[in-house]
Amino acid sequence: MELPVIDLEPYLDVVSGKYCGDEVLNPQLKTACSEVSRTLKETGALLVKDPRCSAQDNDRFIDMMEKYFEKPDEFKRLQERPHLHYQVGVTPEGIEIPRSLVDGEMQNKLRSLPKESQPLTPSGPDPKWRYMWRVGPRPSTTHFQELNSEPVIPEGFLEWKETMDSWGSKMISAIEAVAEMAAIGFGLPKDAFTALMKNGPHLLAPTGSNLERHGKEGTVFAGYHYDLNFLTIHGRSRFPGLSIWLRNGKKVEVKVPVGCLLIQTGKQIEWLTAGDCIAGMHEVVVTNRTLESIKAASQENRSLWRVSSTLFSHIASDAVLKPLGHFAQSPLADKYPPICAGEFVEQELSVINLKGNRGEL
Repeated sequence: MELPVIDLEPYLDVVSGKYCGDEVLNPQLKTACSEVSRTLKETGALLVKDPRCSAQDNDRFIDMMEKYFEKPDEFKRLQERPHLHYQVGVTPEGIEIPRSLVDGEMQNKLRSLPKESQPLTPSGPDPKWRYMWRVGPRPSTTHFQELNSEPVIPEGFLEWKETMDSWGSKMISAIEAVAEMAAIGFGLPKDAFTALMKNGPHLLAPTGSNLERHGKEGTVFAGYHYDLNFLTIHGRSRFPGLSIWLRNGKKVEVKVPVGCLLIQTGKQIEWLTAGDCIAGMHEVVVTNRTLESIKAASQENRSLWRVSSTLFSHIASDAVLKPLGHFAQSPLADKYPPICAGEFVEQELSVINLKGNRGEL
């Protein structure tokens, strides 16, 4: 199955610089908004093109992150902040625990999948590094200070802050456009989601996986899991390996075209839609296609670190998660009682022993 690609430019042209309600959208854009909400509901994933997010922007970011992850482990550990639950700075390999290893309900779910759609079972924590960088303004006051801590900048990377902030802000802008289109498609006010995202603890969280060390077919870099945030967005990686599960349980390996971004549903949008959208399951594994890319990179003397330019967009920590609008009347609404978004995040992370490990987002 090929995921549809939604071009955001026509929508951005209409709404740029002014408030625009659903009634102003032409029929084609209304159809596009319905396509966004339908695809997120049915597949949990969506490909988009945003003229503000170029392939060159993504390459610049990945180039810098490859240089960082290639640094010695002792250098990278200088940016480690375990006392902040790894919510900023670097998370070394062997720290993140796949939720499928500790969540009994998830284990039952994956065992019920057809054999050809079952995920690979990791043997322990994920063998990947991750860097956590907050993007966007912080709230002036919050009950969840550890989720809104100041970022960490590694020594010797003069371009770090500008590159991280630039790429992160561009991806957040893409998320906001998709969130508006989804809200319209769901029959909600255009800003139903984006108003709750204001001053959220958005995280640019690229991963680094050492394919020279862990490039064996079947190696699980990110075990079967969902994301606890609102929507997740990825730039195109230079090495394949990401698979997602559709709502019907079918496993699909994702192919992101050049110049496109991948968006996935997280647990917070599931909460806000009373389960009309569900948090999409996914994993990252070394596949045959990954091995082919490793061979090509080796021949061309390119980096063998697989970098994902992942950003987790969040509902603001002090905002309340609850089914919005007509979703509050859903027969499933009782499964999603009101809860402060920051408290929700802490509960999710505690399941995977965040006091010692940050866990899988």
